[in-house]
Amino acid sequence: MAEAVLRHKIMERKLSAQISVDSAGTGDWHIGKGPHEGTRSILDQHGISYENMKARLVKSGDFEEFQYIICMDKSNGDNVRKIPGGEKAKLLFFMDLLPEEELREVPDPYFTGNFEQVYDLVDAGCDVLLAGIIKDKL
Repeated sequence: MAEAVLRHKIMERKLSAQISVDSAGTGDWHIGKGPHEGTRSILDQHGISYENMKARLVKSGDFEEFQYIICMDKSNGDNVRKIPGGEKAKLLFFMDLLPEEELREVPDPYFTGNFEQVYDLVDAGCDVLLAGIIKDKL
């Protein structure tokens, strides 16, 4: 969901040539599959494309290819830290973008079913993230 929302915000600001975004997981159970039906539904409601999105695993090359690696929860952060890779990418936790929120991890809507709550967090956090990238404040 976060990849689609951030990609949408980047396209709205006509920054696709300057900023790229991708997402990956640390578990292999959904590799090659598109977004969950609940994610697709909420993105459709907001007019956000998820075209060509397929699940993949984080790989060591991601640390060289991307400037930032953003983790949605502690478990994923711990798993990402175990992946051998370069020192180039900066590791961030998504909810650190929203310090006013009580939640410190993005709830997994696959388990909670609360796609609207996650969309609201992702939408707000992506605004902060994109502003930080544009100003290079992260």
